[in-house]
Amino acid sequence: MRAGWLPDFPDDERPLTPLTKDSSVKPPTPEAPTDSSYTLADPVRRDAIVKAFKHAWSGYERDAFGCDDYHPVTKTGSNLTTHRGIGYMIADALDTMLIMGKDLSAEYRRARDWVAKDLDFDRDGRYSTFEITIRVLGGLLSAYALSGQDEIYLQRAKELADRLLPAFNTPHGLPIPNVNFHSEPNPNWSAEPVSTAEAATLQLEFKYLSHITGNSVYWRTAEKVMKVVKDGLKGDNVVDGALVPIHMSAQTGEFLATDIRLGSRGDSYYEYLLKQYLQTNRTERVYRVMYDQAMGALHKHLVFQTPLNKLTYIAELEATHSARIKEKWRVSSKQDHLVCFLGGSLLLGVSEGRSLNRADIQSRPSRDRNDWRIGEELTKTCMDTHKTETGLSPEIAVFYTAEDPQSKTKDWYIKNRFDSRYILRPETVESLFLGWRMTGDSKYREWGWQVFQAIEKHCRIPGGGYSGVESVTEEPVKHTNIMETFFLGETLKYLYLLFDDSRTIPLDEYVLNTEAHPLPVFTPNLATGFA
Repeated sequence: MRAGWLPDFPDDERPLTPLTKDSSVKPPTPEAPTDSSYTLADPVRRDAIVKAFKHAWSGYERDAFGCDDYHPVTKTGSNLTTHRGIGYMIADALDTMLIMGKDLSAEYRRARDWVAKDLDFDRDGRYSTFEITIRVLGGLLSAYALSGQDEIYLQRAKELADRLLPAFNTPHGLPIPNVNFHSEPNPNWSAEPVSTAEAATLQLEFKYLSHITGNSVYWRTAEKVMKVVKDGLKGDNVVDGALVPIHMSAQTGEFLATDIRLGSRGDSYYEYLLKQYLQTNRTERVYRVMYDQAMGALHKHLVFQTPLNKLTYIAELEATHSARIKEKWRVSSKQDHLVCFLGGSLLLGVSEGRSLNRADIQSRPSRDRNDWRIGEELTKTCMDTHKTETGLSPEIAVFYTAEDPQSKTKDWYIKNRFDSRYILRPETVESLFLGWRMTGDSKYREWGWQVFQAIEKHCRIPGGGYSGVESVTEEPVKHTNIMETFFLGETLKYLYLLFDDSRTIPLDEYVLNTEAHPLPVFTPNLATGFA
């Protein structure tokens, strides 16, 4: 592992700064380095995020400690199966506590003790291969790295990974969607379509586990998936050999004629192309090439603007299943909130973790300039979707096209009540964090503070915890009674990092998995012949 940033927890004695109206005041920091890429902390806002985490965690620990999910309105917990919890909430939150430091030392110790004494993966139930990998395995590995290599986290990570490996026992090595930790997978399950994002968003976790254990089986298992994906890019259902449908066949290893999008079931495939390249210290060039080709095709086929205010959004290609090739897909102006990760990802792809100024960007090739421009514009669009009665963004927005009469007065709308949900998602604040780190532009912090204030106003449950809301357009809000694990693992972590200084989780030393779990950058000592 690279020597680099580690949290000052548990020795950091700094007190929480009282929240005041003048939340933009920053104290002098004479110890700040002269490096031009360094950005200072906003301690008042940063500490407000810590207080929010403590409020969220206090409710969970009081009412549902050890449960996978928390229902803050009814003050109850639930699990993914009828058995005991498998660390869904706790594992997802461990590294957030480590990053936030001393103020959460007691909470962290109790969570760590639960992992050591109570976490057990011997469960006779079906679990999502993807979700368990990114949340629990990713959380354990990040906690191992950030805790100074606490062996209990590595032990639990190996136990979990070994129970996930049977999911890959399919004809081409693509993982089945769900796995039973108590038994071998049913061979018939391999006939189910495999989500592209879910199959190709396990690699950071498995490869890092191989790196720290010396056991190549995890690496080779995850990389085999990428070989199948790369071979599948030659198929007829792939646009420009780069934009892929959201489903693959576990039986044939080919992409199926399904929708192409950067929202659900497609998003993190593209995210991990870039991050696999960055994770292994830019040594696996194949992933950079695949990513660049995908972004080039994205610019050509999926980037659109609204007629009114020229808001940039990412369209979808809906499969029509028409016999006529030219009508294989139909363009849809629907954009999931999940797509909002892409703004920051595009900036990260250009900068590769380093801060850049305008002059740097102008000197770059046109491909980089286009990626940077779309990254900034898309992030602005995602913030525009927060212009609702609550200041919260909907799960799905539909953008008006020139054919819509309403396009002369509005840029977007919410199609139905289901799309109007806000479930504490992190994707917009993820891009705000990356935008701030890459540019130092204060607008990203101001936007992030606006989002946080809306969460505090509408999602905070007085007795402890936070809840999503049923509709972002209605006041008073109706709560969904679920605090998703990613609120602690991602949303509050990104907000904290947005307001902390840039020495915390430096992006040239860490790559964050799709659940915001920081994993160290390393140079691999395993040669497989693929990358």
